[in-house]
Amino acid sequence: MRDVLGIAQANRHTADRIAATLLAPDKRFSRTADGRWALATPPPAASPLLEACRWAVVDVETTGVRAFRGDRIMEIAVVMLDGTVAFHSLVNPGIPIPQFIAGLTGIDAPMVRNAPPFEAIVADVLTALEGCVFVAHNARFDWAFVSTEIERATGLLLQGPRVCTVRLARKLLPDLPRRNLDTVSYHFGIEIEGRHRATGDAVAAAKCLARLLRLAQGNGATTLTDLVN
Repeated sequence: MRDVLGIAQANRHTADRIAATLLAPDKRFSRTADGRWALATPPPAASPLLEACRWAVVDVETTGVRAFRGDRIMEIAVVMLDGTVAFHSLVNPGIPIPQFIAGLTGIDAPMVRNAPPFEAIVADVLTALEGCVFVAHNARFDWAFVSTEIERATGLLLQGPRVCTVRLARKLLPDLPRRNLDTVSYHFGIEIEGRHRATGDAVAAAKCLARLLRLAQGNGATTLTDLVN
């Protein structure tokens, strides 16, 4: 009361009554057991129904596997659950592409020489991801690269729900010998058109996600929290 309202002579009882009058009707505040006022803890938001979720299936091709130690994205694709490509671009990583990576992906230095750097496409990437659940086959890998590139380009931290189709396959397809994209796709009869390229892998992962969602719903999952758990 003294510092905020300038009531220098208010005694403790009067100050307490004024505080209660100002703060008690406001649901943003609550009173602790020892009499202090604090910001109220908001109630947890209800988990969205699976049918209401928008899914952004992401795949990146990178110069290596160390997102936090200098490796960079050289191709990115964001695909919706129905297979629609929301965004795709080659990316100039600004560093050399190892020969092994070029042989695996078919992406070499001449291909990306005139491609945009990540900071030139970051706004389009964020638009494609906005309001969606981030999904990838081995989501930890793709999330690490995308979040690192976004933070480097904008200073923003990527946040939001994410789902890993490898983890879903491990839970829902326990008899598969492996859960890599080739094995899961083959199990569902899905052909990967353009393996180790961002769009081809993301489209295949989206088709796998659709099948895995149906299996999860058949096991009783109705919300995003159910699916993650």
